[in-house]
Amino acid sequence: MNIKNTQHTVLYEKNTLVNSYETQEKITWCSGCGNHAIRNALIDALALENLTQQDVILCYDIGCNGNEADKITANTLHGLHGRVLPLAAGVKLAQPNTVVIAQAGDGATFSEGIGHLVHAVRSDYPLVFLLHNNHNYALTTGQPSALTPCGAKRSATDGHTPQRPLHPMQLIMSLEPSFYARGFSGEREQLTELIRHGIHHHGFACVEVLQSCPTYAKEADNSYYWERIRQIENRTHYDINSYADALILAHEDAKNGTFHTGVLYTNTTQKSEYLHYQSTRKDLSTEPWAEVTPRDVSPLLARL
Repeated sequence: MNIKNTQHTVLYEKNTLVNSYETQEKITWCSGCGNHAIRNALIDALALENLTQQDVILCYDIGCNGNEADKITANTLHGLHGRVLPLAAGVKLAQPNTVVIAQAGDGATFSEGIGHLVHAVRSDYPLVFLLHNNHNYALTTGQPSALTPCGAKRSATDGHTPQRPLHPMQLIMSLEPSFYARGFSGEREQLTELIRHGIHHHGFACVEVLQSCPTYAKEADNSYYWERIRQIENRTHYDINSYADALILAHEDAKNGTFHTGVLYTNTTQKSEYLHYQSTRKDLSTEPWAEVTPRDVSPLLARL
């Protein structure tokens, strides 16, 4: 039985859990937007992992991805532009036994929030990060992002985008992450499995999601991606545990304009987590949120 049939069988059995994440709020994404499939893949992943609303906290950046914050029945936080990763890290520190999933677009991640991305990878925050990559700032009518291909037509430019783009896997792999995967909104079942892999990873699990934007990135529709996507399991002599293999792959994809999808790198020898580095907590059995108690600040105010 293939992945698609297996997922559908299990999800049918978990129909009540799947439906518990649904909402009566009107979905406002454009027709054909990849966010529809990303949302559904996320819900499928949570249900397949038997995670209820009490087990997970979803953090959102500003952007089309952030419109999901009230389009799913769950504990959600909608943060500032480019700042979802420190927000999610704080949530994880406060509630280390809760699954934390952060989402942001390519604009926020590689412009306003690029410093936060660097240190999230460096610190190996134990959370899942879904990077929505549609090559533009779609919520604000399609301005070019740091990932927009050179020459692509976008709003707020003199005809076409002049700069060369950053390549997410190249940049992130240079920081020695512990997990990197890439999926496509047009392949919901695979994306569901990648999110599940991220949930099980003990560290910062970055899942890049290629997605079409039919309104502002018309040159990159689903057929554009299908022509360029390559499944990593079909690449000969590739080891997902090899950092060297992943670096070569990142360079080749950037050079050739291809997109390998699947789990592209995972460091199985790196067992430590960011939470374990907090030496002041090593003898404590409580969670930080439970330690928040009222404090009398009148002595402090009296000194002012």
